[in-house]
Amino acid sequence: MKKKLIGNDWDQVLDPVFESENYHKLHNFLKEEYSTKQIFPDMYHIFTAFKLTPFSKTKVVILGQDPYHNPGQATGMSFAVMPGTTLPPSLKNIYKELYDDVGARPVNHGYLKKWADQGVLLLNAVLTVPYGHANGHQGKGWEDVTDAAIKALSERGKVVFILWGRFAQNKIPLIDESKNFIIKSSHPSPFSADRGFFGSRPFSRCNTALENFGETPIDWQLPENVTNNDLI
Repeated sequence: MKKKLIGNDWDQVLDPVFESENYHKLHNFLKEEYSTKQIFPDMYHIFTAFKLTPFSKTKVVILGQDPYHNPGQATGMSFAVMPGTTLPPSLKNIYKELYDDVGARPVNHGYLKKWADQGVLLLNAVLTVPYGHANGHQGKGWEDVTDAAIKALSERGKVVFILWGRFAQNKIPLIDESKNFIIKSSHPSPFSADRGFFGSRPFSRCNTALENFGETPIDWQLPENVTNNDLI
């Protein structure tokens, strides 16, 4: 019986990619990387975003570039960090816009599982990264997987794609805008947040689009505390 990498309907959606020669090359590359270097996230959390948000339940995609590259940060969810980790500057800016947009109170952790549980796929374009080397696994084969996921969701339709920054917006050609809704602005990074991210109101606009699709809007308010039972 074929081993399931994810454990939900994403396995069937992504099976052609997982069976490809390029993916087998990526798999062999990652085995060597994990055995010789410090790679994030740990190998058990590479597919966390897909595991938490099945294909059939995905209503929103927030696309990041690759995982955080320092110890204790990467969760397998874009922009999220493990509880107890200092909030990265981009996430602080996301929380500021979240409060200004929909009144969601900022919390002192960056574990975004509540969003994922509601159908927000927190997807990085590249799912692994070496310690201290941002974009270190770019171009090694992950893009085949994540591009296939974006295309499949686009074909299914009624998905809101939130694309912050040029890198994420380079994926627009993969998305059928007649079936889906795209929200784009500058990135929440401190280098660009003042150039169009602040005031872009992505969270309320997302919920309006979901309601227009006949879908339940997202409750963006995160819990004040995260317990061990919340961790995946």
